[in-house]
Amino acid sequence: MSKPLPLEKILFSQGFGTRRYCSDLVLADLVMVNGALAEDPDERIATEGLVLNVEGKDWEFHEKAYLAFNKPPNYECSHKTTHHPSIYSLLPKPFVERGLQCVGRLDFDTTGLILMSDDGQFIHKMTTPKKNIGKVYEITTPEPITQKQIDHLLRGVVLDDDPKPCFATACHQLSDNTLAMTIVEGRYHQVKRMMAAVGNHVAQLHRTEIGQYVMPADLAEGEWRWLYQDDLKQLSQSVEHYHAKT
Repeated sequence: MSKPLPLEKILFSQGFGTRRYCSDLVLADLVMVNGALAEDPDERIATEGLVLNVEGKDWEFHEKAYLAFNKPPNYECSHKTTHHPSIYSLLPKPFVERGLQCVGRLDFDTTGLILMSDDGQFIHKMTTPKKNIGKVYEITTPEPITQKQIDHLLRGVVLDDDPKPCFATACHQLSDNTLAMTIVEGRYHQVKRMMAAVGNHVAQLHRTEIGQYVMPADLAEGEWRWLYQDDLKQLSQSVEHYHAKT
């Protein structure tokens, strides 16, 4: 069990501003701790199961933040964007203040599951090429997807910038023009380029799974949710499963 911490230090760790600002929030009667009004910024609070309310909004304490996010179209996975708004504009400001980052990015026009965290070790484990794990994309194409194209994707295709083939580890045809494809690499525009290489192209692209974690059906576009220990265990098992196969 972690040691109790001063309230203003807890607020600072969660991204609510400088230590001085966090202290002022308490002194202005804008912070509640587990349903009770907080009065002393230096009061030591147990963090296990802690629920804060800051300026009228509930906030669960998490020493490190781990999120699942359903990315809408026409948003960029960057703090410094070029042509489209940032996905970080859709998140509560404390997440940005505490340095939340995407665990791998999606193109601006690609939708679906993104993991986010401020835990550098977690981000590295989930993104390093040595530990790449399967990601499932639902691909919608303007032309029907043929069995010949699927076979080609499974055998591997050569992209124009690398003689080493990249391939789908699994393909499941959902309809004439929709394919669920699993890849374990993360090359630039990989799915779109793979489909082009077999004679089709991507009209819509949506990521549904990362490893053994499946995006919740009730997570709407532009919405996020905390990942809890069971979710993180699934992701950890995804890495272990990948290594068991290699």
